[in-house]
Amino acid sequence: MSESAPESGSPAPETDPAAPAPLAVPRTPTGDAGVDARLARLAGADHLPTEGHLGVYEDVHRGLRDALDALDARPDHPAAAPR
Repeated sequence: MSESAPESGSPAPETDPAAPAPLAVPRTPTGDAGVDARLARLAGADHLPTEGHLGVYEDVHRGLRDALDALDARPDHPAAAPR
């Protein structure tokens, strides 16, 4: 008896389990162009190796925080009174 695996008619697909695999998570537009652009940037992480995700996530997080901070700075939106 041979210890090797039997050969099949089709070759095994060559997949690298460590290779990036797109998640293809759907994104719903928010109506704010700046926020939508930041969220679209997350799709770029699909094509990066895992160690590249952190930079994308930090950039998106920073941009979303800036967008929220800008809401407080608008003159047509009074700042909330301290509690």
